[in-house]
Amino acid sequence: MEIVRLVRQHAPITGEQIAEMLKLSRPTIRSDLALLVMLGTLDAKPKVGYFPGQASSREASGTPDAAELKVKDVQSLPVIIRESATVNDAVVTLFMENVGSLIVADESSALLGVISRKDLLKVTLGNPGASTMPVSLVMTRHPNVVTASPEETVIEAGRKMIDHQVDSLPVVVRHPDDAGKWEVIGRITKTTMTKLLIGWTGTVET
Repeated sequence: MEIVRLVRQHAPITGEQIAEMLKLSRPTIRSDLALLVMLGTLDAKPKVGYFPGQASSREASGTPDAAELKVKDVQSLPVIIRESATVNDAVVTLFMENVGSLIVADESSALLGVISRKDLLKVTLGNPGASTMPVSLVMTRHPNVVTASPEETVIEAGRKMIDHQVDSLPVVVRHPDDAGKWEVIGRITKTTMTKLLIGWTGTVET
């Protein structure tokens, strides 16, 4: 990643200097810098700037830098329900699987939508009849769902989570039977990011 290269070459270096070298505005790279610090790739000191973090020493010892990991290296299994499932089914699945959101897909694993705890809370509060509603009436529908590719870096996926204020992303590829659809093959979550922060590498199950 270009930001990491610049910090390694010029540390300590301020965010303004990095932005200037990249010919970008400071706000444009703010989320990238925050993620790199969170993952330990960079460290930051007020009024000093950015410099290589603990992940750099792990990389030197042969452990992959979290900033270079791809989504496919850390994705976990998707938790999927069908669009015909009821809101009650979704609530039960959410708590049984201990996840923050559910992916709605058809029998061929084609992405149809996503339903979150917030979605379920909104529809059930003060509405006792909501439990029998199909999730298709509550979910965020594709193509309005933010997704990740298995070939994206973890940094790119994390940037999407921050920019769109979501806790997880379905990991998708082009559907083998229909190029106009996306096949769900996994998910990446903020829990994954937290585990990377404390030194987890490789496949992360959440």
